[in-house]
Amino acid sequence: MFFWFAALSFVLVALVFDSPVLDFRVVMLGSVLPVVELLVGGPWALHILLGPLVVLVVVMLVTHRRRLVRRRWLGLPIGLLMYLVLDGAWLRTELFWWPVLGVSVDSADLPEFRPLGVLVILELVGLAVGAWAVRRYGLTDRQRLRLLCTQGRLDRAQMGTTRRRR
Repeated sequence: MFFWFAALSFVLVALVFDSPVLDFRVVMLGSVLPVVELLVGGPWALHILLGPLVVLVVVMLVTHRRRLVRRRWLGLPIGLLMYLVLDGAWLRTELFWWPVLGVSVDSADLPEFRPLGVLVILELVGLAVGAWAVRRYGLTDRQRLRLLCTQGRLDRAQMGTTRRRR
């Protein structure tokens, strides 16, 4: 699953945080990064709550007094947390709270290992949400798309109405 995580994390974070300066590329990277663990014999640290929290602490410590760098890299733990939400990893108590509730993780019980039909439906939903996001955030416009691709940002004019300029 790729589009399910990337598109939904992008849209949900954009809607919830309503911040045009958050680096959405890093958010999307964080939301698909745990899938890589499965390709190399996981699940490991990115499938448990402790993993994103450690990444958050590292980002906060490494970027101390560097606000712009912090703003960019905060998207990584946000994306990792979005993965846990969208994957339903929080429904697997022993996996989500590892190592607090146990020492072994059964990879056959991971949410990624769903029937093929369910995976296809989730990917189609991800594609549909991605298409909606392209229209919602005006990404058919070359300048707005370039801003997202090169800087990871959204055009301020396309963001929600909850934040007003002074």
